[in-house]
Amino acid sequence: MTSTDVAPEKGSWTGTAVRRKEDTRLLSGAGTFVDDITLPRMAHAQFVRATVASGRLLSIDLSEVRRVPGVIAAYTAADLDLNDITAVLDRPLEEFVPTAMPILARDRVRFAGEPVAIVIAEDAYAVEDGVEAAQVEYEALDAVPSEEVALSAGAPTVHDEVPGNTLLDVSMFATEGIDDVFASADCVVRVDTRSSRQNALPLETRGVVASWHARDENLLVQTCTQVPHTVRTAMARSLGLAENRVRVTVGDMGGGFGIKCVVGREEIAAAAAALRLGRPVKWIEDRKDALTASFLGREQHYDARAAFDSEGKILALDSDIVCDMGAYSCYPFTAGIEPLMASAEMPGVYKVPAYRVRARGITTNKAPTAPYRGVSRPQFVMTMERLFERAARELDMDPVEIRRRNVITRFPYTGVNAITYDPGSYLEALNLAEQLVKDEGWYELRESAAAQGRTIGIGYCCFNERSGYGSDAFAKRKMSVVPGYDLAEARMDTSGTVVVSTGTLSHGQSHETTMAQIAADRLGLSPDQVKIQQGDTERIAYGWGTFASRSITIGGSAVSRAADRLGEKLLHLGSHMLETTPDNVELYDGTVRRIDDPDQAVGYVDIADIAYLRPNLLPKATEPGLTGSGDFDTPGDGTFSNSTHAVVTELHPGTGKVEILRYLCVEDCGVAINPQVVDGQARGGIAQGIAGALYERITYDDQGEPSAASFIDYKVPTAAEIPDVAISHLETPSLLTESGAKGSGEGGTIGAPAAVVNSVNDALRHTGVEFDATPITPEQVQHALEAHS
Repeated sequence: MTSTDVAPEKGSWTGTAVRRKEDTRLLSGAGTFVDDITLPRMAHAQFVRATVASGRLLSIDLSEVRRVPGVIAAYTAADLDLNDITAVLDRPLEEFVPTAMPILARDRVRFAGEPVAIVIAEDAYAVEDGVEAAQVEYEALDAVPSEEVALSAGAPTVHDEVPGNTLLDVSMFATEGIDDVFASADCVVRVDTRSSRQNALPLETRGVVASWHARDENLLVQTCTQVPHTVRTAMARSLGLAENRVRVTVGDMGGGFGIKCVVGREEIAAAAAALRLGRPVKWIEDRKDALTASFLGREQHYDARAAFDSEGKILALDSDIVCDMGAYSCYPFTAGIEPLMASAEMPGVYKVPAYRVRARGITTNKAPTAPYRGVSRPQFVMTMERLFERAARELDMDPVEIRRRNVITRFPYTGVNAITYDPGSYLEALNLAEQLVKDEGWYELRESAAAQGRTIGIGYCCFNERSGYGSDAFAKRKMSVVPGYDLAEARMDTSGTVVVSTGTLSHGQSHETTMAQIAADRLGLSPDQVKIQQGDTERIAYGWGTFASRSITIGGSAVSRAADRLGEKLLHLGSHMLETTPDNVELYDGTVRRIDDPDQAVGYVDIADIAYLRPNLLPKATEPGLTGSGDFDTPGDGTFSNSTHAVVTELHPGTGKVEILRYLCVEDCGVAINPQVVDGQARGGIAQGIAGALYERITYDDQGEPSAASFIDYKVPTAAEIPDVAISHLETPSLLTESGAKGSGEGGTIGAPAAVVNSVNDALRHTGVEFDATPITPEQVQHALEAHS
């Protein structure tokens, strides 16, 4: 769909590819990111970071640091005396062990790159010199660099209070008699899948500018976070301040992808330094620290098996899941974020009648894990899809047909995992994707290419994306902090235009446009007449920010309700001015007009004039002003978008390169508020999924030292490696959200790894080689091709 600024005839902005309101500012270089902020007397901070993955801190000598020209101060944990960050699940100790994350390491370091001191200087160059002058003495301890070491008998412990290095160990589902099902099944298949540790790689690394305003007795924290209110809460508690003394604001942000929806210790340390010095302090994370010491994600291991009957119907699923969460639990989600999501949602789009799962989150001497885009779903979806591919091979069935026989088709559907799925188009998406592949002739090309010595494969992935997790869904994880609801406020001014304040936050998803479309529809305005305010803890009482595709589903629903409340006031005042009843008027094109006589109307400007400037003309018992507030919390288990991805790859002998010839995506995210934005989300997510499937991997040596400290070693795909993506839309409106929309932010990332892996394995179908771990490297592919030649 091409971009337009003209509403369709039905009078609704929803479903229209309105030009992004943000583009003019961002594309012209007028955006304001954290590193663009400059304040009088602003100092610069950087961190002395641990050079060993595991060790006792024997001494930190900062005397030479303080002598470096331009250095203002240097602090250790003892100097700042800050409260730790501790993320908690309300579970017994045998299921979950909480671990405190100090703002600066005190007695022990637990990963290479952990901050042990903060240096503040007059400029960004002097602070680097100061960091280099620090002298830190460690007693190196045996590191725990991997799952295998962490779970081995007699392994060293990352935390003394965490026996066996297991932060979380739960068995949430175990269908009675499941062993008998496996014993009598016609076909049992097993896979052992692994995904490598990755970095989310937002263009803008983490950063903060903190400043104390003595007149207001207020700490202003300008940062790039997805969750400003959560940061305010954690920061106030760590600093020992009342929350009304901390204001967190977010300007433009260059991506987050999940790693910025948790609270970082560096931002708190910089704020503490600003308080202590009485002057602004800026910290900007460099790319080396972002690659090695920031929040990472994705390192998971699944040992799974599935039972099928002779017709390809799945009978049972049994899985053992281990997620490497690194050295600490992230706040507020804890180390349970990945294993709990994986164990609860693994059956996905398939009708699995019997299910057993054990899920563990382990701690290792590596940087902590945060919820990177998709959160476990790229991994467990790949595991499920590999099980179906293997079963299809064992039963001599078509890979699409075996999926077709197992996807959920009747809704609402309550699965063996006790989750209720709202209506979707699982089978329709699968059928359409297959038809598109056939219509474009890829099956014929695959067979004809084989005769020419070319190696081409076709792979599918069928999955859903749970989105709009409400309080009920998070409470089931037994989180002590339960992020679910969101709030919004709509306010009309005397010019008849509207300001909407929301608790969600854009980091590239076009909220200024899509939220304005939602409000405009409810109020009979153009999106140009609606301004969106976000990313400011003083604009809204509380908000949970943006993650897990919650912005339009939850935040947008709150905006809808706030706009409706404002609309009710407009109708009330408009009917009074038109001398009729509220049920005989409607909102239309910036006016309140009579339904029985549409020629009689009163404009919003005239209504606002009375509401604000001439209160003596208001009806009795009517409050001045035009505002409306709304809240929303998704009921039940949330909404479920769904999609099928189809990928055609060619493997090149001599180099092992995997070239993606075609990428097709059939997506159903309910009502698409702005199809252009939805397509952008899908394409961006697919690019990150391809990166995980074929390129990106952070590795460690046997002492926990990371080996990828730059883009020389950490392979990131460019535009040359990412193909054009053809997107087809289906629409199954959600009955749970105000607009009928479901989430669309993570689906691309979820489906891409499995689709790419299945395509590569299909290309290798005659070799006996199969890949069940990502990334699949050219070296691995080349070895497979040479072994078969």
